[in-house]
Amino acid sequence: MTSLRPLGSSGLQVFPLALGGNVFGWTADEAQSFAVLDAYTAAGGNFVDTADGYSAWVPGNEGGESETVIGKWLASRSDRDDLVIATKVSTHPDYKGLAPANIKAAAEASLRRLGTDRIDLYYTHFDDESVPVEEIITALDQLVKEGKVREIAASNISPERLQASLDFSEREGLARYVALQPHYNLVSRDTYEGALQDTVARAGLAAVPYFALASGFLTGKYRPGAEVESARAGSVAQYRDSERGQKVLAALDKVAEAHDAQIATVALAWLASRPTVAAPIASARTVEQLPALVAVADLVLTEQELAELTEASA
Repeated sequence: MTSLRPLGSSGLQVFPLALGGNVFGWTADEAQSFAVLDAYTAAGGNFVDTADGYSAWVPGNEGGESETVIGKWLASRSDRDDLVIATKVSTHPDYKGLAPANIKAAAEASLRRLGTDRIDLYYTHFDDESVPVEEIITALDQLVKEGKVREIAASNISPERLQASLDFSEREGLARYVALQPHYNLVSRDTYEGALQDTVARAGLAAVPYFALASGFLTGKYRPGAEVESARAGSVAQYRDSERGQKVLAALDKVAEAHDAQIATVALAWLASRPTVAAPIASARTVEQLPALVAVADLVLTEQELAELTEASA
């Protein structure tokens, strides 16, 4: 049984890989989604990440599709208490931004779709700088007081606004962010390292990075000259065609061979080893894609291997 990791200062304990729900109701239909969720929990996983806006970008979708699929799956299971369900507010077409009334209404809508009485971890998906942090925290604190949310977290926020939010929580004795969801991976380090990571470390928050596999680039399937049929193929060209991308793939190949591991597993293991990181997020459209992700729980890289990967990605 894989040991769970503490999520910052919260009482939550999470599997070292969060399962991304962005594909549910988009590239994975309901049956595929159920199969992936079942396989993830069978492997010891307990941390499912979604957002109310998933997947409003798909023609014909309204937003909330992922939450609805997860809600139906939860209804068919008996172990809700063993799971940490994370969702986010600010991007659903009907509930945009972080005005207090909107946070409240969006949370109620998410609870309905998820078919549950509480959200374990509730993120502000994208900061809304038109709303003072005091109002955002007060609205989130109210949800915690009502028992509708257990812990709160932030994503896509500046170090300054994050610190101001934490300061206000401390000063007023209100609910305090326990985690940050940053864009962070082997080929995108400056999106987190620096002031944001310093703020997280200083405050004892947990980082739960998204784009942990750089839209699939860090699985190793996108290489120069290789044509891959994927909804994300376009977004990985920037990594594939860069010198750093090639260096990182070469280092990943070497370490993966030494451990007889998948390249994706090694990329996730590097990320999981970084200061402040509790659990990277990665999504699987099919059950076949899942073993390489959950294997991060059991892969231990040497200090030298971690250093080589860090150097290649500098």
